[in-house]
This record gives sequence, C-alpha cells and structure tokens, in this order.
Amino acid sequence: MEVTLFLVILSGLVAVVYGAVTAKSVLGADAGSERMQEIAAAIQEGAAAYLNRQYRTIAIVGAVIFVLVSILLGPIVGIGFLIGAVLSGLAGYIGMYVSVRANVRTTQASATGGLEKGLDVAFKSGAVTGMLVAGLALLGLSVYFSLLLIVGYSLGDREIVAALVALAFGASLISIFARLGGGIFTKGADVGADLVGKVEAGIPEDDPRNPGVIADNVGDNVGDCAGMAADLFETYVVTVGATMVLASIIFAGQAFLPEMMLYPLLIGAACIFTSIAGTYFVKLGPSRKIMAALYKGFGASVLLSVFAFIPVTWATLGFGTEYSYAETVFTGFDLFLCALIGLAVTGLIVVITEYYTGTNFRPVKSVAEASVKGHGTNVIQGLAVSMEATALPALVIVIGIYLTYVLAGLFGIAIAVTAMLALAGMVVALDAFGPVTDNAGGIAEMADLDASVRDTTDALDAVGNTTKAVTKGYAIGSAGLGALVLFAAYTEDLNFFIQEGVEAFEGVVVNFSLSNPFVVIGLFVGGLLPYLFGAMGMMAVGRAGGAVVEEVRRQFKEMPGIMEGTQKPDYARCVDMLTKTAIKEMIVPSMLPVFSPLVLYFVVWAVADQSAALSAVGAMLLGVIVTGLFVAISMTAGGGAWDNAKKYIEDGNFGGKGSEAHKAAVTGDTVGDPYKDTAGPAVNPMIKITNIVALLLLAVLAH
Repeated sequence: MEVTLFLVILSGLVAVVYGAVTAKSVLGADAGSERMQEIAAAIQEGAAAYLNRQYRTIAIVGAVIFVLVSILLGPIVGIGFLIGAVLSGLAGYIGMYVSVRANVRTTQASATGGLEKGLDVAFKSGAVTGMLVAGLALLGLSVYFSLLLIVGYSLGDREIVAALVALAFGASLISIFARLGGGIFTKGADVGADLVGKVEAGIPEDDPRNPGVIADNVGDNVGDCAGMAADLFETYVVTVGATMVLASIIFAGQAFLPEMMLYPLLIGAACIFTSIAGTYFVKLGPSRKIMAALYKGFGASVLLSVFAFIPVTWATLGFGTEYSYAETVFTGFDLFLCALIGLAVTGLIVVITEYYTGTNFRPVKSVAEASVKGHGTNVIQGLAVSMEATALPALVIVIGIYLTYVLAGLFGIAIAVTAMLALAGMVVALDAFGPVTDNAGGIAEMADLDASVRDTTDALDAVGNTTKAVTKGYAIGSAGLGALVLFAAYTEDLNFFIQEGVEAFEGVVVNFSLSNPFVVIGLFVGGLLPYLFGAMGMMAVGRAGGAVVEEVRRQFKEMPGIMEGTQKPDYARCVDMLTKTAIKEMIVPSMLPVFSPLVLYFVVWAVADQSAALSAVGAMLLGVIVTGLFVAISMTAGGGAWDNAKKYIEDGNFGGKGSEAHKAAVTGDTVGDPYKDTAGPAVNPMIKITNIVALLLLAVLAH
C-alpha cells in the first residue's frame, strides 16, 4: 500500500510541475504595448482585490466550522476540513492569477501570430489551471489519507470515513462561496455594462468609455476561472473521497479493502498523465476550426485513459478475480467496464452540451431567429431550449447508472463517476480557456488595436463560450452522479450504525417507503432547495446589475466627456461596489445547504422520532439531487444558448450588430447570464454540501 500511495502522490506532483513549467512559458510570452499592459494591470488589480476580500470573509466562516468540526469529531478530522478548504481556495486563486496575466499575452499573440498563436497561449494558460486543479486534488486526498494511516488509523476505522468526508466538506464550502460570489460579481458587471453600454448608449461591447467594462473583465476571471477551478477541485475531491468512503463502508472487514480504496486514487493518477499528453494534441488543423483542435486534445485524453485503465485495473484488482458485498458479485474486469462507461458518459454530455450551446446547431440558431420577432419571443425560445436541454443528459445519466449498477452495484456507479472526474485536468483546461479569450477581446477593443485582432479574439471567444458551457454541463453531470454516491454512503453508513448497535442509533428503524409521510416531506423539502437557492442567486445578480446600471448612467450624466473621449471613466468605483455587493450577497445562500439537513433533522425529530428524522433527511438528499440536476443543466445550457445566439447575430446574421434582433438578443443574454454563470453552476456544490452535511451528522451522532 505504501508504494501505491507514493506513486499516487508522485503523479500529483507531476501535475504541479507541469503546471509550473507551462505557467513559466505563458508568462514569458510578449505582453504587448504599454496601453495593453495598463489595461491588463487594472484587471489584475481588480481581480486580486476581489478575491483577497472574498477569502478573508470565507476564512471567518471556515474558522468557525473548523473549530466545530475539531470539537465534535476530533482534531485529525478538523485538519481534513482545513486541508480541503485551503487547497480549494488555492486552486481558485492560482486559476485567477494565471488567467489575468495570460489574457493580454493572448491578445498580443493574436496580433502577431494570428489564430494559431492566440489559441496556443490561451489553451496553455487553461492547461496550467487544469493540471494544478487535478494535481492538488489528488495530492490532498493521497497525502491526507497517508497521514491518517501514519497516525494509527486502520482502513476499517469509522474515523477514516468522517475524516475523508470532512476533507470533502472543506473543499465544497470554499467552492460554493467562490462559485456564488464570483458569479454574482461577474454577472452583475456583465448585465449592468451591457444594458447601459450596448442597449442605451449604443456603444460596442468592451468599449473603454463604459465605466463597467473593467469590472466585467475582472468578473470573467473571478467567476469563470477561479470559481470553476474551485468547483471542479471540490467535485474531484468529493467524488473520489466518496468512492473511498463507500468502499470503506461496504467492504469493511474484507481482505481486499485496501485495493478497493486505492483503485479510485490510481484511476486519478493515471489520468494525470493522459490529460497532460492530451494537451499536446491541441493544434489547429487544415480546417482552422478551433473547437476541433480542442476536441482533439480532449479525445486523445479519453482514448489514452482507456488504455491506461487496463494496467491499473489488472495490477490492482486483476481482471478475473471475483469480489462481493451484500448480494452483489463482480470482477475486476466489471469495474474496468464501469470506468469506461464513466468516460463514455463524459463524452456524451460534452457533445450534447455543445449541441445546445454551439452556434452551428439548431438550438442557438432558433433563439437567434426568435430575436427577429422581439424581446419576448427571444426569452420564450431561450426558456424552451433550456428545458429541452435537460432531456438527453438525463437519459445518458440514467443509462450510465443502470449499466454500472448491473455490472458492480453501487460501487460500480462510484467508479464510473471517479473516471469522469479523473479527466478534470483536461476539462478545466477547456473551461479556463474561455475567460482568457473573453478578456483578450476586451483588451483588443480597449487598446484600439486593428479590427483583424478583434476578429481573431472574437473567434476564440465564441468557442470559449461553448467550452465554458460544455465544462459546466460536465461538472453538473458528474456532480449529480457524485451526489448519488454520497447518498449511497449515507444509507450504507446509517445501516452500519444500526446493525452494529451504536448507542445513538438504538431502536432506529429507517423506512424509505413512499408510504412514510416523512419520506415524502423530505423529498419535497429537498426538491425545493435548488429552486430557492437559484432564486437567491438570480435576485442577487439582479440587485448587483441594477446598481451597476445606476452607476454607469450616473457617470455618463455627470461626466459628459466620457462619451467624447476627453474624460476617463471611474472604473475602480464599479469594481469596488460589486466586490462589496457580491461578498454580502453570497453569505446567506451559501449557508442554505449547510443548515437545511440539520434543521430538517431536528424539526422532524421534535414532532416525531429519530427514525422519522433520519428517513426524512435521506429522502431530502435524493430530492436535492434530482431537482438540482435538472435546474443546473437547464440554467447552464439555456444561458449558453442565449449568449451564443447574441454572438451569432453579432457575426452578421439576422441584421447584425445594432439591429432590433441584436437588441432582443442582448435582453436574452441578460437573462441567461445569471442562469449560466451564477445560479446554475452554484447548484453543483450546493447539491454535494447538502449530502456531505448529512454524512457528517451521522458521524457526529455516532461519535
């Protein structure tokens, strides 16, 4: 076991070294003219100011929870929470640091080397973030797991379960703050700047005369880059950690327990190398299609992972060896097939999400066409597309669940999700490419570069919009399946405590039948949470965007020289205002998934008994997973379709920029922005936090 853990840790270090070397290469590229560097410096300053203030706020909440976890479950478990929180925050910060320095270099590369060079710099910067996210996640899990063994815990100890869950909780808590706070900031800036700049003043996107334009560019980084990095870091940690927890519970006392707990870590380690190899396949081909170049890298990573899983499975489990738990019997080869199904689900979700958000396909074109008839028809069509977009991913997930369950039961599902998340390095690379290219276009516009440069960055940005939507679809799909693994861990953990006669669970009889009214209550309460959470996020963006609208209008009115080019807008005021608003607005929604399971448990116990309370909480977890999955997919896919419908019109279709169709598309994009970049993605960590808190509740009761 020691040798295997050493190899896993070494793999994580390889990812970190790759990230450092590639970051040095990106930061060594030409940063362009003095004017370009001045604009980039303003974006860097704003992003750092926001993230520093956000993390100070999160640190206060985190410190309180760290103390509570340490008191209730012991200092070692508290350390797990701390490691998860610190590494999740670090992943987000590194992502932001690289992207705000790569943006201006992408602009300059596009100016001097065209599309090929611009793509190269932008993707390399994304790869830095992606590999550091995967590497830090794997290091956090493997090093902490090694620490637990060093201090004397054995694999069957319940403390290991609580410790791994606490590690996941720390990562998830930081992620929901980063996702929600960053989303409120970025979409408040985007909505406000667009409504006054594009619609009212009739000036182009990223026009330097718009006082909200720097805040908008800052927001791309703190929301789409830092937020997504923290999001997928925690999804990786939660999924692999939950798979290890599930193995610890269902294989307790069996001789092959070490192999089952190490297998998910080895899958992650193998995919570090396949993802790094995949980055070298991202090259423009003769077709000059950017998305095809990115898909070459992603496809290479998937294909190489298929081959990498063969020696990993053979060496760890053997293909023909039989394993069993409860009434489930499976072989190592069955788990290998489950891992392949996980890769297939990932590929299908990526393709489906691109179909609903890409400018070349029916859904986006239908939203653009509806814009010709007016603002209302644009919104109606966008909502229709957002709802339709949930069907195919749900069916793919359903088929994946069925096939893996038939092969290896609940553990088969867990291995499939682990394989999905093992590719997080490549997927984050695709996502972080988006905000870098978006900023690159803004810098080209503000620095008044030649129109050909903006044409190049716009082509990159249009693909970046799709990659951001695709990676959100991937994150949500994997989060839904990961939460299902957490739910399985909750039910298995609960059964274990009851069967072992743990005093706190004496006399408890859990009944998940729909004839139990408390199960129905739990389902309804869990089902409403994603809607309530999403509403809070949307309303927060509305308030933040409204404040930006008022501020931009004020500056245009009181400083008439802005529009004439004789006065410089007060960019810093918009950044500072949004920073304060986003941090204030993120607190209450972020606490919703933390307190909901606890409140439901104690309320039901007060009016009934502990059996009813534990049944209600279990049902609540399932309700959150089901509605959360649909809400999140609908919001992210619909928002991406609205955004690219606007881009499609701006490319000269249906009247082009400044037309009535364009104005209607801007309205639709305004609705879609908080959908796809605030509420929808933040539902992802929200689903998992609810499940993690329920698992920690069981650990506290049994402690």
